[in-house]
Amino acid sequence: MIQRIQTIYLLIALLISAFLPFEFYLQTLNDYTYTILFGLNTSFTLVSIMYFKKRQHQFVLNRLSIILNLILLGLFLYSSLNLSRETLVVSEKGIGMFLPIFAIVFLALANKSIKKDEDLVKSADRLR
Repeated sequence: MIQRIQTIYLLIALLISAFLPFEFYLQTLNDYTYTILFGLNTSFTLVSIMYFKKRQHQFVLNRLSIILNLILLGLFLYSSLNLSRETLVVSEKGIGMFLPIFAIVFLALANKSIKKDEDLVKSADRLR
């Protein structure tokens, strides 16, 4: 399980979605919508790591996690664009708004590695 590179990518994405939102400044983390979406994203990534023998399930769960990260990114951008100018001066934006982008990158890298493994298994089956 751990010897495959996609597991490393998934562990990094899990770290980004599970622990880093509480370390970095997120202006609207008090909202339950963001907490629920980060929780779903974390659970999809964790289940994807556990499905190391089922590559197709991993691929689908990673795609769902990418979609959740895109929704989170859209919600963060929408909330930051709707702030008034006075609030923008007082509040400082952190890197926390861009955590979904980093998670999407690592999930895409994991999907690329899963696809490469799947192609390797299919080519080995063809040779038999």
